[in-house]
Amino acid sequence: MKKIVVGITGASGTVYAVDLLRKLQVDPEIETHVIISNWAKENLKLETDLKMSDLRALADVVYDNNNLGAAVASGSFLTDGMIIVPASMKTVAGISIGFGDSLIARAADVILKEQRKLILVPRETPLNAIHLENLTKLAQLGVQIIPPIPAFYNHPETIADIINHQTMKLLDALGIENTGRRWQG
Repeated sequence: MKKIVVGITGASGTVYAVDLLRKLQVDPEIETHVIISNWAKENLKLETDLKMSDLRALADVVYDNNNLGAAVASGSFLTDGMIIVPASMKTVAGISIGFGDSLIARAADVILKEQRKLILVPRETPLNAIHLENLTKLAQLGVQIIPPIPAFYNHPETIADIINHQTMKLLDALGIENTGRRWQG
């Protein structure tokens, strides 16, 4: 069974996390370990019609972001990687300097020290030099940075089409087979 840690921070874009979790839930060979920040909970209310119980139902295990003693806070808990979607610039900054003040940041630090796959979906614009420096530093450490930038070659007709394309990219990065409207040349 593949174990994927999903961190959801307070940046706008909770819909990307929801769509990813829905697609991961379909595969019985994938176990999701989800950490939701307090501001992510607020964004869920602002950006969707979902309740926290709906989001929790999409995960196999949900952790309190303040619980630094959770299983995912230890390198001895084996995972196949972590994705932070959306990733706030506060979280990106904390990870880039090794400041594990939350479970999301600590779990990401563990992923880095164990040299496992870490994917960030930064959701901020415009980016300032500090944001770019933090993202560059993490990319140089092997972190995959996949901002939610829509593609238009697939002729999206709805917001869901744009979200689906981003989720396809995230699943690809996790090495999980999926279908999507891909570039055909």
